Amino acid sequence: MEVKVISPEDKVLVRIMGRVDTTNAARFQEELGFIINGQMKDVELDCTDLEYTSSQGLRVFLMLQKAVQGRGGKMVLTHMQTQVKEVFDITGFSNIIRIL
Repeated sequence: MEVKVISPEDKVLVRIMGRVDTTNAARFQEELGFIINGQMKDVELDCTDLEYTSSQGLRVFLMLQKAVQGRGGKMVLTHMQTQVKEVFDITGFSNIIRIL
């Protein structure tokens, strides 16, 4: 798993690459802690290269969503691969988190 952060002036863009699972979900949460604990209102997570997420990864996505929404911002996941989108659909997370 690799996270690449690009910060345009109006929003934060994060590109997630590889797998987010029980072996690295804590690191994923730590690397995105600046969003959870920060003041950024608009966040885009580019999932083009996200290959898989486990329930531990879903928990981090939910934490991000709650943090951003709690300060009046918007979070969106973009370019999600079909197999990853299915995980979000089956778990109901696609009803909670905006996916484009």
